[in-house]
Amino acid sequence: MIRKTKRKYGCPVEFSIDQLSGKWKTVILSRLKVRPMRYGELRHDIPQLSDKVLTERLRDLCNSGFVKQERGGGASRYCLTKRGEMLKPMLQALYDWGETNADTFGVRFLSAEAD
Repeated sequence: MIRKTKRKYGCPVEFSIDQLSGKWKTVILSRLKVRPMRYGELRHDIPQLSDKVLTERLRDLCNSGFVKQERGGGASRYCLTKRGEMLKPMLQALYDWGETNADTFGVRFLSAEAD
């Protein structure tokens, strides 16, 4: 269930950032942008994330209506809701910006280190 707030925001960007704030939320959303995933798959894909924090962030994202948990066939998986799907262009823009600017900041990605 989505929590309603009486808080007033200065602009839509402030509200949007507030909804997505919290370390790892956008990282989880970016993984789910590609495909629905089980808890263990998310845990494997984001090794720096503890079980406790992953559980908390998934709960937050479900409560905010960005993610839903689908149960069936003995295994459940997490996927984006319609609200979460609306974030795909923004998540792709963040990915593209990070990929383009990583060298400038001296950043390396874990997947590149495996090569």
